[in-house]
Amino acid sequence: MVFITFASMCQETKAHIQELSVQTTIISRYAFTAVSCSMFNRHSAAAQAVFQFYIPTAAYISNFTMIVAGRVFPSQVKPKEKKIKKEGEENNGKPKKDSPEKSEGDMELFRMEVTIPGRNQAMFLLTYEELLQRRLGRYEHVTSIRPMQLVGKLSVGVTIVGHSRITYLEVLPLRNTKTAASNGNGKNGPPVSTVVKQNETFCKIRFTPNMVQQAKIATNGMLGDFVVQYDVEREMGIGDIQVLDGHFVHYFAPKDLPVVPKNVVFVIDTSASMVGTKMRQTKEALFTILRELRPNDHFNFVTFSNRIRVWQPSKLVPVTPNNVRDAKKFIYMISPTGGTDINNAIQTGSTLLRDYLSSKDETHHNSVSLIIFLTDGRPTVGVVQSPIIIGNTKAAVQEKFCIFTIGMGDDVDYRLLDRMSLENCGTMRRIPEDADAKAMLKGFYDEIGTPLLSDIRVDYSEDAVEYITQHHFTNYFNGSELVVAGKLSNRSSDSLHIQVTASNSERSIVLEKDVSLREQEQETERQLVEAEAGPNADGYVERLWGYLSVKDGLKDRLRSQTSSERDNYTQHVTNLSLTYNFFTPLTQIIVEKPEVLPDGTLAKAEPTEAPPPPESSNQLSDDDNSLTPQSLYRNAPPKQSSEVVQASSGAHKPNKKSVTLSKTSADGDPHFVVEFPRSKLTVCFNINGEPGHILRLVSDHKDSGVTVNGALIGAPAPVGSRKEQRTYFSTITILANKPSRSYIEVTPQKVILDGRDRMILLPGTSISVETPHLGLLLNANANLTVTIQGTIQFVILFHHYKNPAPYQRDHLGFYIANSKGLSKDTHGLLGQFLYEDITLTHIPGNFSTTGKNGTVEPLEKNITVSSFPALKLKDRTVTVLKKSRRIYSGKQTVDCWFAKNNAAKLIDGQYSDYVVSHLFDTGDRANETNTN
Repeated sequence: MVFITFASMCQETKAHIQELSVQTTIISRYAFTAVSCSMFNRHSAAAQAVFQFYIPTAAYISNFTMIVAGRVFPSQVKPKEKKIKKEGEENNGKPKKDSPEKSEGDMELFRMEVTIPGRNQAMFLLTYEELLQRRLGRYEHVTSIRPMQLVGKLSVGVTIVGHSRITYLEVLPLRNTKTAASNGNGKNGPPVSTVVKQNETFCKIRFTPNMVQQAKIATNGMLGDFVVQYDVEREMGIGDIQVLDGHFVHYFAPKDLPVVPKNVVFVIDTSASMVGTKMRQTKEALFTILRELRPNDHFNFVTFSNRIRVWQPSKLVPVTPNNVRDAKKFIYMISPTGGTDINNAIQTGSTLLRDYLSSKDETHHNSVSLIIFLTDGRPTVGVVQSPIIIGNTKAAVQEKFCIFTIGMGDDVDYRLLDRMSLENCGTMRRIPEDADAKAMLKGFYDEIGTPLLSDIRVDYSEDAVEYITQHHFTNYFNGSELVVAGKLSNRSSDSLHIQVTASNSERSIVLEKDVSLREQEQETERQLVEAEAGPNADGYVERLWGYLSVKDGLKDRLRSQTSSERDNYTQHVTNLSLTYNFFTPLTQIIVEKPEVLPDGTLAKAEPTEAPPPPESSNQLSDDDNSLTPQSLYRNAPPKQSSEVVQASSGAHKPNKKSVTLSKTSADGDPHFVVEFPRSKLTVCFNINGEPGHILRLVSDHKDSGVTVNGALIGAPAPVGSRKEQRTYFSTITILANKPSRSYIEVTPQKVILDGRDRMILLPGTSISVETPHLGLLLNANANLTVTIQGTIQFVILFHHYKNPAPYQRDHLGFYIANSKGLSKDTHGLLGQFLYEDITLTHIPGNFSTTGKNGTVEPLEKNITVSSFPALKLKDRTVTVLKKSRRIYSGKQTVDCWFAKNNAAKLIDGQYSDYVVSHLFDTGDRANETNTN
């Protein structure tokens, strides 16, 4: 196994890159990026290939897969394990994660080495996600294009799906931190070959330079960063609320507010390492910043090396022409020399600001106070231990102001600066060694130089939400944005009450609003459908919530004061990272490395028959109810050490061992069908669930160890329908805990298998997987068969729409193919009927069976019916109607007896008893008691 890490750029023998595609979809600030790189080994002998790609430091990788010589090598995200390396121990060829200072500013390098057999191809698939931050009134998305060679087929795409009108859009010239920007045509504007298509809320940008156009930009393939900046129209008042699948996100970015005065102390490193360009650019930036200070601001300067100098001892001075002039003289006279006393410098600056705040005129109580701290090195004088410096800083600040830190170059302890700012309500900015420090310093100051609000608190209805991300903010700066996400706890609630409290330069502010959750969710869904956002739109609000929750958890972990507190945050963040398959500081990505034989060929997996061609998907044979694409061929038992995977183009057919489906299923809206073979009866019912609810379909956790859960998504009902909304299964999880734990998570966009190893499969590929106790057969864009312990078989159908109507959603259907192996105690909405007998009877007219405990109550007067068809199950009697249902994607029609009213009296208990807390809930049937 090889661990995927970030590493510094270095030259190696390169395989030929045939194609590089980087496609990003930004859905309301949340960006999904998919990278696909195809390499070819032109030589007859095996050769090393290196896949490397810069990703934003704020992004989380969510999947990495290699396909080498036709073999699929998926990755796994696992908790990071602490290992103590013994003295003299080799690294065993496993790359390590470099320190942050090895990165390029706001980007870090993902790198993977692999051996490609001679005359063979390798494909690398990488996906990552990030929430774009608003700075200076714009969002910025950056795609690094540095393949280190000219590429025959290069494609970069950025799609922006907004909920509000796009008010600003610009594609910048290609940007490189070490050279001037270039667009390949000698003119300003977007890079050559860029095409932009845009309407009010939607934008599609494509950059597809041919090799000649690439060569004009850079002959070595280091094209630079493809940068897109944009902004959207925002509502005045409470902000923009989006609701989807049981989660919400709240964007708050007010404008046209008076500027809050600020009190700022600049603490500047003047040690010997700052000599030359760094000091010159720092001075130039400070001169510019001084000109932009406002009349109501107060300021001072502290410089430090191995000694500390304060420009105006024991005070902050107002912004006047004379004070600005004198400050420029002080800056001009700075001469770098000596070591770096970070601790004493931050203590001096904190004392200055703290004393000023405790004695200043109360008429200026509504102001924002901050320290801007800049260094290019590590502590070398005085206190040099980072934990002590962090503790001293926190004690000196006393939560009275914020510290913003800036690191210049490669010799900075960025972890120290990050902790100093994070624990004192600030942020840290990194300036690469050869970057334009003047511009970056000025840009960073511009972001925090115009405070509009302080002490912002966002609160929501306590009974409607849970698990809210950070919702208390020290400051709000002009051109930025505050983002809060949360999980809705009360899905039956019609509205969400929002209250925002804050202070500005003049008074306290209170904003309140009641938001209709149903209307807001319908509006969110409508906009996504209109913009054709694609599969990334499914669950994007939940993934955004997961992303922010991980970020918040990591911050809380850094701030933790005790080991037990730190351990709790570690476990919390790790669980979230695994849930969303995020590669975070607390997880690691592991992928099996292809084994190359001495003759240069790839070691073959055990032979496994491929599934039938995709065009046969969901086709029923004429003579039985079998679904032939679900055929699962088995050879000799596979090795215990690995799974056997084979991808197929559909050229081979399996042996005819078809999976015979019973009609027992949950498909469509969802419509449930239950077959009772011994009674020769088929029963059907509907479940009118709520979007976001997760239903227990099969529960046999105690005996066979099998559990099946399904998550519902909502859609508006068709015009004229009696129903208020439709619901479909968007996700189905199959959990098998015996003899060892494994699970399959299925959505219309992907299949995740997590057993001994973790695999992520795409529904558009035909693949078969065999493990000792679990088998998967994926038929491209059609269906998935899951076999557990050799006998238990479930089939999941994929329903995709090319041009969906507003009431349609890509969804899943669930069928029980074979229940042998499930115990007689199996429960769940479908599982409870597997071993039950049922009889059809008729009840005399003028009576109904709506009473409690199976008692018969009279119908209303003046209604005369000769008899009612009814079903007897256990000690209950349920009136039914004769209906027809279409199953297997409409390929077959079945006649069934339909139970009304959400299957009342047919199922044990009631609907709410089958709603579980999460997709991986295998809990004992505490909520599934056999209530009569």
